[in-house]
Amino acid sequence: MNADLIFAELAAVLKSRLPSAGGDPDSSYVAKLYAKGPDAFLKKIGEEATELVMAAKDQNREAIIAETADLWFHSLVALNYYNIEPNDIMAELARRQGISGLVEKANRKDA
Repeated sequence: MNADLIFAELAAVLKSRLPSAGGDPDSSYVAKLYAKGPDAFLKKIGEEATELVMAAKDQNREAIIAETADLWFHSLVALNYYNIEPNDIMAELARRQGISGLVEKANRKDA
């Protein structure tokens, strides 16, 4: 299973669901989220993050996996809406690799 390929394929599908690409809210969950605007998918991100926290507190491995997948999916929906590619996130993670988390946080402009 190649994560880069999965993210790239999913990003392509999400792009096809945008209103500007003809995404049909009557036949696509993602197109329906986009048609409702950012509040709809941002709310889903919050819900999925909360569900992940609860699954982790319960130490439920299967639920942690499922809720993480839901959170990542809805995060990708948001990234796509804002024209941010998964590779942009991977590049940021790569930039941080090998840097202490404390140092990285201290170096942020808005820290």
